[in-house]
Amino acid sequence: MNLEKMVGLKRRKRINIQDLDLQETVVNINRISKVVKGGKRFKFSSIVVVGDMKGYVGVGYGKGPEIADAIKKASENARKNVTNICVIDGTIPHEVMGKCSASKVLMKPASKGTGIIATSKIRAILEYAGIRDILTKSLGSNTAINLVYATLDGLLNLKNPDWISKRRGIKKEKIDKVKGKK
Repeated sequence: MNLEKMVGLKRRKRINIQDLDLQETVVNINRISKVVKGGKRFKFSSIVVVGDMKGYVGVGYGKGPEIADAIKKASENARKNVTNICVIDGTIPHEVMGKCSASKVLMKPASKGTGIIATSKIRAILEYAGIRDILTKSLGSNTAINLVYATLDGLLNLKNPDWISKRRGIKKEKIDKVKGKK
């Protein structure tokens, strides 16, 4: 599946994955059966998450006649769709809600030492994005592919605080003063 269709992205910058040390994990494998005249035909679908645990993450979906083929296609798709995520001190900068189809994922920043409070499907994408402390709540449908894409949608909607302050015309010294830094 195409990331632009699922998450609703129009344009995004391509990332050179040769420079990244990507790791991957299989999030879900489904068996799909089709009833035909001679019996049943089985296919497999899989969801794979790749990331470097430093802010780059990608999700891929693949189908094939064998499990290995489905995983290989999903892995290739995930490597094509690697995107950059805003991670600050191991957590996200602000609360965000991601949506995909009937699934919604609410994500809130957490203090150090909290860990990742999430389901296994959401946890995989957050770990590979490099997030160590976060609170999440799955709302609506809990279909694996929708949860993963809803999580990615939320992560892509994060705004960098430096970018927001520059856009609003606030100087860096004012932000540090409010935070208590010198």
